[in-house]
Amino acid sequence: MTVPVALLLLGTLLAVVAPRMLARADWPEREPIVALWAWQCVVAGVLLCCALSMVLSAASAWQAVRGQLFAPAPHAVVDAYALRTTGPWAPVVAVALALGGAWTAAMLVREVRAARTRRRRRRSELLVRSPLLPGEEPGSDRLVVLEAERPDAWWLPGPTPQLVITTAALRRLKGHQLDAVLAHEMGHARWRHDWLLHCSGALAGGFPQVPVFAAFRDEMHRLVELAADDVASRRFGRLTIALALVELNEDRGVFGPCPTPQTHVPQRVHRLLTPPSRLSPAHRLRLTAVAALVPLAPLLVTFVPGLRALG
Repeated sequence: MTVPVALLLLGTLLAVVAPRMLARADWPEREPIVALWAWQCVVAGVLLCCALSMVLSAASAWQAVRGQLFAPAPHAVVDAYALRTTGPWAPVVAVALALGGAWTAAMLVREVRAARTRRRRRRSELLVRSPLLPGEEPGSDRLVVLEAERPDAWWLPGPTPQLVITTAALRRLKGHQLDAVLAHEMGHARWRHDWLLHCSGALAGGFPQVPVFAAFRDEMHRLVELAADDVASRRFGRLTIALALVELNEDRGVFGPCPTPQTHVPQRVHRLLTPPSRLSPAHRLRLTAVAALVPLAPLLVTFVPGLRALG
């Protein structure tokens, strides 16, 4: 039973140490795409620790599971995991982790269904405010111009993603500012940021008492915007997308002294106007490789005893 315990300890260590290291580092602000990858690897490592510990705990608690799991393995491999010396807590751990996995899946399904409901409602409202012309089909236009007095632009995800922009935004955005806004929204669509938000929201909603999942959700909301800003700024310049953000949010009071739900907008504008220096390609590659090793650590802990027995 040492391997399941080691996996639980490793998962706890990752959940506590990795978010603190990422919060103290300065490079996520400079390289949001690499930071997105790193956060996904950390959460995947924590979940993988729980899943592998659940499987081995179940194999230790019940002969039927052990027989199926280690059916083709030699006796030396089974002995290496010491599964027959089970403790009274092995079934409890296996059942608790299985219930946690089922609850995670249920929360993800709930999050996806809620997102689809919101998307259908917004598309219905869009059809009411911008009815189809004769011969048009729903979702046939990738860009929808909406008559409104408030400058705004957003992306509707789905099987046929649509970019929606208001006439007030068209009047305000000058030059390439409109192109920069569209490139920002297309960056969200290309990298499927909606699925990152769904998964992080499901974990944080299902396990509000686990800090790593709450931090994962908050960082995903922040980093996807920074990553999309960088995508747009590489094509049209940082000043262009910064001015576009100011034009779209100036009337919402986000630049005043009182806090608003869009408090991240001034931070994004400041980052665009005073851009931090990017990391070198070699440094980015090292960070990407180190992050990729995090989900591999539970696999090494799990398979090393068996490989040693075979050796």
